[in-house]
Amino acid sequence: MNHVKLLDCTLRDGAYLVDKKFGINVINGIINGLLEAKVDIIEIGFLQDEGAEVGKTIFRNSMEAARFVPSKKGDTIFTVLADYSRYSITNLDKYTGVSFDGVRACFFKQERFDAFDFFRSIKDKGYKLFIQPVDILGYTDSELLEFITIINDIEPYCFSIVDTFGSMYEDDLQRIFSLIDHNLSSNCRIGFHSHNNLQMSCALSQAFVRMTFGKRNAIVDSTISGMGRGAGNTPTELISQYLVSQWGYSYDIDSILDLIDSYMDNLRTKCTWGYSTPFFIAGMYNAHVNNVTYLMQKNSVRSKDIRFILNSIDASTRKRYDYNLLESAYLHQTTTNIDDSLAINRLKNELGGRNIAVIAPGGSIKAAMDTIIRYIEQHNAIVISINFLPNAVRSDYLYMNNIKRYSNWPDLSKIDIKRIFTSNIMQEAKNQEYIISFNRLIKCGWEHMDNSTIMLLRLLDQIDVASIGIAGLDGFTYGNSGIKNYADGDMELASITENPMELNREIETMLNDFMKTKRKTLSINFIT
Repeated sequence: MNHVKLLDCTLRDGAYLVDKKFGINVINGIINGLLEAKVDIIEIGFLQDEGAEVGKTIFRNSMEAARFVPSKKGDTIFTVLADYSRYSITNLDKYTGVSFDGVRACFFKQERFDAFDFFRSIKDKGYKLFIQPVDILGYTDSELLEFITIINDIEPYCFSIVDTFGSMYEDDLQRIFSLIDHNLSSNCRIGFHSHNNLQMSCALSQAFVRMTFGKRNAIVDSTISGMGRGAGNTPTELISQYLVSQWGYSYDIDSILDLIDSYMDNLRTKCTWGYSTPFFIAGMYNAHVNNVTYLMQKNSVRSKDIRFILNSIDASTRKRYDYNLLESAYLHQTTTNIDDSLAINRLKNELGGRNIAVIAPGGSIKAAMDTIIRYIEQHNAIVISINFLPNAVRSDYLYMNNIKRYSNWPDLSKIDIKRIFTSNIMQEAKNQEYIISFNRLIKCGWEHMDNSTIMLLRLLDQIDVASIGIAGLDGFTYGNSGIKNYADGDMELASITENPMELNREIETMLNDFMKTKRKTLSINFIT
């Protein structure tokens, strides 16, 4: 007995690309073709309160959907998807057997407990209940275990692993499957729905087939030609061919190829989908594909700009889409990207080949000031202070990329010292000032990627200094520890002391990355 059922959701996931309007002939043609191909489960559209429109795959209830369900459907299961936040379950009528057989209930993590009555109503009305938690990678293990424990009481037909943002690797899938498999009721199937942002969708579907064998009855989602928003989904023709050639299943591949010839080529003239670099970036950041689609409409945006913008948006916020926020982030990115070649050449002339002492504002410099002064004298070092000016030693340069710190200074132009700013602070240099493009020094991959010390180290590496001695890069402690984070008490920030360990881990990994990627000839010394 086959342990996997194939679920084609072209008429639902692909519907996003055509405003859910395939047209009656296309809908019927795809359903008939999938029946001929012997696909096990066919999803025919959405349950939504607004109800049916001609040629659309939207239904208010089973009666509206029944016109697309053949009278002779055999063992094929028909499903629809209902979004908890967009469908009133009172609109759902009782199961009669002449329309769809199952309802796939999707919901966001914050809705999971509120949705239980929604789940029970679907089952009480006689339908097969599929639980489809959006963005399962967004759950912690304990949150997932708690949810499964409660779900077991409802006994759904299927509980799915949904890789909403196409961010999953095989290790992620194996971990989540094992967690669910060990705790979910043994009678419940486990499904897998993926997106192809990382070009992993079909490979993960195949891995899912293998990891469920001998353990679970499973359901794998796919769409014809991978049709779906952004990078699309697992192509039905690829996963069905895998199941035929490697597992002896009996899907009719010719019928699926006929569907591609008859409908997909024409649909590709009306909309686009499939892997691309911007969608890959969306997968990297677990971001809603609409964010990337919006940014791709900008004529001057580069792939690394999209990466920077997504990186700069809060992790939970980028799972939805806020076009005003995106526009603001885009404008910030474009206005801070300046031509800084003259400033870089000036700094190379002044600092290239020299020893540098970098003084960060950490509390350790107060007790170690004698050591710092001795290092400066022994190395004839030029002193660059970050965001502040220590009292006990004269700084040759002040470096700032933190606009909040800059705003706290009364008037820096009255201080007789050379000043290095990044372009997010200002873009026109006055006397003794150097403006460096913010984008030159930033590197994506961390939430706190604009750490001042790390960005200065990258600048010094680019202008070919001989060595860097670092003081005051201390890391941070909790606010109630009694230990000051800064040498100057006026610099203390409550936001830093709330979760300092996470910030310290990020700084450590950024520093490790710098050490791996800097010039081999650049010497680094830690003074404190």
